[in-house]
Amino acid sequence: MCAALTRPMLVETAAGALPMSVAAKAANDTAALPVAPRSEANEAKMSLSTGAPAPARSPAQGGDSAWRKAAGDLAASVLPPLVMLALILIVWQLACSGPKSTLPSPLKIWKEANDLIVSPFFVNGPQDIGLGWRVLTSLQRVAIGFSLAAVVGVALGALVGQSVWAMRGLDPIFQVLRTVPPLAWLPIALAAFRDANPSAIFVIFITAIWPVIINTATGIRNIPDDYRNVAKVLRLNQIEFFWRIMIPSAAPYIFTGLRIGIGLSWLAIVAAEMLTGGVGIGFFIWDAWNSSRLSDIIVALIYIGLVGFILDRLVAFIGRMATRGTATS
Repeated sequence: MCAALTRPMLVETAAGALPMSVAAKAANDTAALPVAPRSEANEAKMSLSTGAPAPARSPAQGGDSAWRKAAGDLAASVLPPLVMLALILIVWQLACSGPKSTLPSPLKIWKEANDLIVSPFFVNGPQDIGLGWRVLTSLQRVAIGFSLAAVVGVALGALVGQSVWAMRGLDPIFQVLRTVPPLAWLPIALAAFRDANPSAIFVIFITAIWPVIINTATGIRNIPDDYRNVAKVLRLNQIEFFWRIMIPSAAPYIFTGLRIGIGLSWLAIVAAEMLTGGVGIGFFIWDAWNSSRLSDIIVALIYIGLVGFILDRLVAFIGRMATRGTATS
């Protein structure tokens, strides 16, 4: 019995029986080792080695990660332009704050044209209106002229791209006419329409139509032969071939032409309104120059740039939706 009492207590392990004192010491040494942090990659490796499924992440963790990624992407796209804008304003302020400077500084523009910046939709008289209303008036003319150019340009581009004889007959004429500056058409338009508003719309039309025609014709000529063979097998008529084969295939090229056309339209209307008058943004710049209001001119230029940027992004967004993201940039 004494031998039984003095015999050390044993602990059964996979390697055999060990004295309890040795097992306790091994357990203490294991507890003292540093523990690696749990991560998704480590848990995946453990699950592959042990065969047990990895612990599922909670919805809160996934939502927090997605929110951080979205915030990081937003900051990466917004912060660089803001930093550059701040640097430009600082340099501009330092360069134009001297007494001999002929251009107004940003602080001076804010003081002199505060009403145009803060409230762009005021109406104090026939010609004393905010820049918001002037921009809308110009946009109305752009919408009419550009819509006509889009419809006619796509139709002529499809004709030139589909017919070899039409390309040989019309393409040289288009290449000559598209090199004519937009304002060169204004006297012809005034003589033909005898009114400023339709003349400005015609200038927009004749400016925007050429890139639409050229890009549409290029897209039509690049339609794969397989599509044309399928149309022959299905015996599609010209109208069905136009809507089901030509337009979807050439859509990326068409929207590239439309993006170029909308930019040229916005440029043309500002220049045309300087000569035709009215209440558009172009005439406002010319009137401000005659009155030596440089601050108003700079504010109007900022409006023009922002509106042109929005128009370009709008047409690009419609192009991505229509072509399912395959529109050329």
